[in-house]
Amino acid sequence: MKLGVLSGPQNCSYDELRRLWRLADDSGFYSVHIWDHFFASPSTDGSGACFEGVTALTALALETKNVRVGSLVFCMGFRHPAVLAKAAVTIDHISNGRLELGLGAGWYQMEYTAFGIPFTPTKYRLDILDEGVQVIRSMLHEEKTNFSGQQFDIQDAYCRPRPVQRSPRIWIGGGGERRTLRIAAKYADGWNAAYVSPSVYKHKMDVLDEWCAKEGRDPDDIMRSVNLHFLMGIDDESANRKRQEAIDRGQIDGALTGKPADVLEQIERYADAGAQEVNIALRGAPFDWEAIQAFVEEVLPNFS
Repeated sequence: MKLGVLSGPQNCSYDELRRLWRLADDSGFYSVHIWDHFFASPSTDGSGACFEGVTALTALALETKNVRVGSLVFCMGFRHPAVLAKAAVTIDHISNGRLELGLGAGWYQMEYTAFGIPFTPTKYRLDILDEGVQVIRSMLHEEKTNFSGQQFDIQDAYCRPRPVQRSPRIWIGGGGERRTLRIAAKYADGWNAAYVSPSVYKHKMDVLDEWCAKEGRDPDDIMRSVNLHFLMGIDDESANRKRQEAIDRGQIDGALTGKPADVLEQIERYADAGAQEVNIALRGAPFDWEAIQAFVEEVLPNFS
């Protein structure tokens, strides 16, 4: 089991993000990821502050030396996949070969509308994801890309320089059983689910394995991870308060709650369900630095 950090670059200063990233880098976490929104999520009016995803990931690569750095996930509808592939290779060089590239179909209609991006029906957003992943895989693997689809047309596109890694790992995020998990089975090197219980995670993983069998993929070739709200406390008072917050928000099934010993047991349940990496999700300031430090000292050493 590996442990990572999912850092929402929202409602915080860049200095606070830098502090979080460097703490994770120095403490033995496996990875640090950002998410891809134009304003804070969740939002009621679109006014919440949020740093742009590709730029934030570039900064993360510059601020760290050890952790894998990635996106969970970049929304395919926000950027042309060939352009995103170029950005990915650039970040792979900046990070000296530490990039993990997560991709998803997008879901947050409010930000599409606010920024003038068409929010198409789910089928078409998944079509964009399906073709976009193919374009990016080709750009990262092949010397020259030609692709003709319903959504994208690529002609003689070179992606130079080549990645530092032989190929950065491509992740698909989401749990849709008819399309998303099939796309993951066909093209992904990793699959990520977010904020679900261990039993739901296990079910989704079984569906992914079924799609792998149908697509002729070895399921062991696809790494599995899960993002969980980080609502751990350092004592009974803070643990009970944060647990109640999770219940009130409807987040309890996808959250790490209680004190460090409780969180350790919860992570082990996800490992038993098949997760190979758990990412603690931090939604911007104010960060609970005492709880993060307690996690580093009392939970992280139990996992490699």
